[in-house]
Amino acid sequence: MIRKKYRGETDQERIRKFLQQVFWLNGRREYSWPLYRWDYWVWHVNANIFHFDLSAAVFIWENESGQITAVLNPDHPGEAFLQSHPYYRSASLEVEMLSTAETHYAVAQPDGTQKLMVWCPAGDKLRQDILLRRGYIRQSEPEFQRRREGWQPAVDVPLADGYTIRNLGHDDELPARSWVSWKAFHPAEPDSQYQGWEWYRNIQRAPLYRRDLDLVAVAPNGEFAGFCTIWYDPDTCTASLEPVGTHPDHQRKGVGKALLTEGLRRLRPMGATLITVDSYSERAGALYASVGFTNYDLSEPWLKIW
Repeated sequence: MIRKKYRGETDQERIRKFLQQVFWLNGRREYSWPLYRWDYWVWHVNANIFHFDLSAAVFIWENESGQITAVLNPDHPGEAFLQSHPYYRSASLEVEMLSTAETHYAVAQPDGTQKLMVWCPAGDKLRQDILLRRGYIRQSEPEFQRRREGWQPAVDVPLADGYTIRNLGHDDELPARSWVSWKAFHPAEPDSQYQGWEWYRNIQRAPLYRRDLDLVAVAPNGEFAGFCTIWYDPDTCTASLEPVGTHPDHQRKGVGKALLTEGLRRLRPMGATLITVDSYSERAGALYASVGFTNYDLSEPWLKIW
């Protein structure tokens, strides 16, 4: 197999098709990234936060026919995600991908050491054995990759009086949507750290983005109280919820649960047969389980310092 670097828009579409194919072949389990996560990383996480040069950060392996067999990419700095076609996966390919990640993704520490985190499905014995031999140590705090069937009915959820759920409106609502996201994910940080709302335009440029699936909860005073953005891939009949959050002033009023159930209702007539959501904290896991996301796989972080 031949390793190549990312070459712009042409490879962008090739990688998106590759991830859809691999997702199907893996029974729609997140042994590699589903399409929405790639879109969310490219158009939000990277475009708005980390600003990787994709031509230097994304690596592609191809077979002799030019078919993509694997993709290696970061998420945060110092992390590596290995996306492999199940028909071409092998120990030698895993080793080559890990060696590439260690060379290009490891971050230097103040004491002069290097550090790299590699994510691995909990049941992936091939990768686990290789990681152990290369000096990686499994860490705590795995990612819970939750799922539920699309046919399952959405239960009715009581919402505090005066609150409503609807999709995001026109561009004049982007500042309010950005502000509620800031308050939900940075409750302890001073508001002076807030950097504006323009970043949300990048999210809306993602190919899978749909405004009718970008849900907001509106409080009685007209302010946004919470949000749930839904990504639907019609080619795999899979929807994913990312992100979900509630403003601290509006928590414990059924806002998050109502957003989720409204999303589930909207997805059912669209043909979504699988719906996923990822979580880390116990509190988030309990919320998702309460609306039917009780089945899950684990993706575990493995750390190497050298």
